[in-house]
Amino acid sequence: MSMADRLAGALERRDEAPNVELAEELVAREDRAGIAEVVALVRSGTSRQRNDGMKVLYEIGARRPDLVGGYCPVFLEALASSNNKQVWGAMAALDSVAEQRADTLVAELPRIMAAADKGSVIAKDRCTSILVKLARAGYAQKAVPLLVERLKNAAPNQFPAYAEETASVMTPEQKPGFLAVLTERIKSIAQKSKRDRVEQVLRKLNG
Repeated sequence: MSMADRLAGALERRDEAPNVELAEELVAREDRAGIAEVVALVRSGTSRQRNDGMKVLYEIGARRPDLVGGYCPVFLEALASSNNKQVWGAMAALDSVAEQRADTLVAELPRIMAAADKGSVIAKDRCTSILVKLARAGYAQKAVPLLVERLKNAAPNQFPAYAEETASVMTPEQKPGFLAVLTERIKSIAQKSKRDRVEQVLRKLNG
C-alpha cells in the first residue's frame, strides 16, 4: 500500500489518527523511503494529501527530528502557501527540528516571521517556540531581540505564555527592553490569572 493510500483523506477519515499512526510506523521502521514518499505528496499532491502529509511529517519530527530535518526546504516552501493549515503545519515541522537545524533556520528567520505574522495563532505560537529554541542553540543575540519585539503586539491571550517563554532565554542586553514591554502591556491585561503570570515573570527578573 502506498503512502497516499494510508493518509486520512484516502481512508475517508475526518480525524488525524491514521496520519499519526503512519508517522509512528515510519519512525519505528526508520523508513526513509516512505518519508520521502510523504514529502513528495506534500510538494505535489492534492490539497488534502498536502495537509495529511504535513501532519505525518511534523508528527515524525516530534518523535525523531533527525528523520525529517533534511526537508527544511520543503517546510520553508510551504510557508508561502495560501492554505493556512499548510502554513501552521510547516511551522510545526520547522519547530520540531529547530534545535538540530538551527543554522538553517536562523538564515530563514525573515521568511518564518513573515509567515507567522500572516498566519494563525498556532503559527504564531510555533514561531515563538522556534525563536526560543534558536536562542538555546546559540543564537540568542539574534533570536531574543525578535522575541521581545514580537511581544509588543502579541494578542492578550497569548501574551503571558510568550512572556514566560521569552524570559527563559533572556539576555542581559535585552532585559531592560523586555521589562519595559511587560510593564506596559500588563496594564491592559484584564484577566487576573493572565496578569498574575506576567507579574510572576516580572518578580523573577527583578529579584
